[in-house]
Amino acid sequence: MVEVGRKYVFDFDSTLTRVEALDVLAEMTLQGKSNKEEIINEIQNITNLGIDGDISFTESLERRIKLLNAHRDDLNGLVTELRQKISKSIAANKEFFQDFSDDIYVISCGFKEFIDPIVAEYNIPSERVYANTFAFDEQGNIVGFDEENVLASHNGKIECLKDLNLEGEVQVIGDGYSDYVMREAGIADKFFAYTENVHREKAANNADHVAPNLDEFLYVNDLPRKISYPKNRIKILLLENVHPDAFENLSEDGFSVELVKHSLSEEELIQKIKGVHVLGIRSKTQVTENVLKAANKLMVVGAFCIGTTQIDLKSCKQKGVIVFNAPYSNTRSVVELAIGQIIMLMRNVFTRSIEIHQGQWNKTAINSREIRGKNLGIVGYGNIGKQLSVLAEAMGMRVYYYDVADRLALGNARKCRTLEDLLNVADVVSLHIDDNKANKNFIGEREIAQMKDGAMLLNLSRGFVVDIAALVDALKTKKLGGVAVDVYPEEPRSNGSFLTELQGLPNVILTPHVGGSTEEAQRDIADFVPNKIMEYINSGSTVDAVNFPNIRLPKQNKAHRFLHIHKNVPGIMAKINEVLARYEMNISGQFLSTDSDVGYVITDLDKEYNKEVTKALKKIENTIKFRVLY
Repeated sequence: MVEVGRKYVFDFDSTLTRVEALDVLAEMTLQGKSNKEEIINEIQNITNLGIDGDISFTESLERRIKLLNAHRDDLNGLVTELRQKISKSIAANKEFFQDFSDDIYVISCGFKEFIDPIVAEYNIPSERVYANTFAFDEQGNIVGFDEENVLASHNGKIECLKDLNLEGEVQVIGDGYSDYVMREAGIADKFFAYTENVHREKAANNADHVAPNLDEFLYVNDLPRKISYPKNRIKILLLENVHPDAFENLSEDGFSVELVKHSLSEEELIQKIKGVHVLGIRSKTQVTENVLKAANKLMVVGAFCIGTTQIDLKSCKQKGVIVFNAPYSNTRSVVELAIGQIIMLMRNVFTRSIEIHQGQWNKTAINSREIRGKNLGIVGYGNIGKQLSVLAEAMGMRVYYYDVADRLALGNARKCRTLEDLLNVADVVSLHIDDNKANKNFIGEREIAQMKDGAMLLNLSRGFVVDIAALVDALKTKKLGGVAVDVYPEEPRSNGSFLTELQGLPNVILTPHVGGSTEEAQRDIADFVPNKIMEYINSGSTVDAVNFPNIRLPKQNKAHRFLHIHKNVPGIMAKINEVLARYEMNISGQFLSTDSDVGYVITDLDKEYNKEVTKALKKIENTIKFRVLY
């Protein structure tokens, strides 16, 4: 229950709005002036000095207004601008302001001329807005402010709040020193440092509570809010130096994100995973059963790569942890590297390059051939294999492919009935098979023996699919004319020294698992995977999940959303609906998807609910995880 008599006092600039209004006004009035940037920087500097209490507010106000050179007519444009700059979480929780209007006050050192029309849209009337007012000359120029107004003086907010003599607990929400002093003076009971737009150390250090957004403030006070759990309380751990765009995308959405540049061992991850809701990894970090046992709050694992063998998918599913990967984002990058390597191997470019680096000039056409008219054998005709097929054919190669699944040929590509058929005919074999552990040593001594003498082999799939010893032997005996390897059975967790038996052999291109490592691919992955994570956290959508039933959900519309993950055993739906009926919950929408192991049911409800209903749903036998979204 909400405590009776509580009052909420909001600051305006950088709290209700994302900006300082006078800074925005300066941008407008100084447009086109040669010294615009210099004056704006000076205004912002004066603003910050006043907010932090380093100069008196009166001095701050006087100095800024002199620099503004503004007119009454500019205020309409300013209000239009400010309407577009309401703080994100304030706008999302507009209903709070409308429902609790009688208990909300705005006390600001800004000006009523632009504050009143903004907060009126949030059901806060002018009589509960306390702010300065401008002084105008006969031509309508802003020449000063009402110096008799208590808010024009240093620590004016203290006097203003004291004069109001509000009953009940008084909470102040703001970003600066002038907000904190009301708590310090003993006329406010609590001060919340609002840091969604700007983090001021002095305010944060003196706060009873730091609120990165309004959701946090409402959550702490158990007030109605747009989302049930503040995003700043959802901790995301990103490992292995994922692209910084991922950090930006997730932080921008309000989550607390930590970025670690390297992978972690199982022991290190077990220590680090406690309290983490979302884990982001690439290919080196192993998410084992032991790690998952220690993950007391984990909801999602995001693999910022294609493969997921580094993740115990079965254990994730049993714990109700959703796994997303990036199956398409780096496809083009891998294909382009494969095309480049095919050309370099066929032309023996790498050998010629080494000779030149060593001071040798060896101009020859021996072992240098065009790729046009040659046979390319693609093993694995998935996203990468198909795109390689199209590009290689466009460059004049004849394409053959083999896949254990029934795949439709693109262009003039020819499907081979067996792997042996493909190996017998191909001048170049390119491997693009998945990370199934059954594919270990998929290409070994027997398979290499079936290849044409002098053929080339590329492996940009998984390190364990090729028997390295057999590959080395084939190169030394000249059974194979060249090899390009990007992946290895054992790879280091971080950059540094590395040894492989393939080093030093002629016409061998070795790259350090960079097939998908282009700036474009990493940016795409840093966009795709976080979007999937955010869709699940924010709405419950599991579209493109690797290990979970896929459900695409409609947008929530003023409804509560219950997310229930359970073992797929008979009767669960009946038990869920029996609980909802017992608590007289009206279902506005219900969505269910199952696989052989788990069921995932989402229920939208269009009325307030007794908190006991959530306890009852969690107690249903075979429940794995339960979550509420407002």
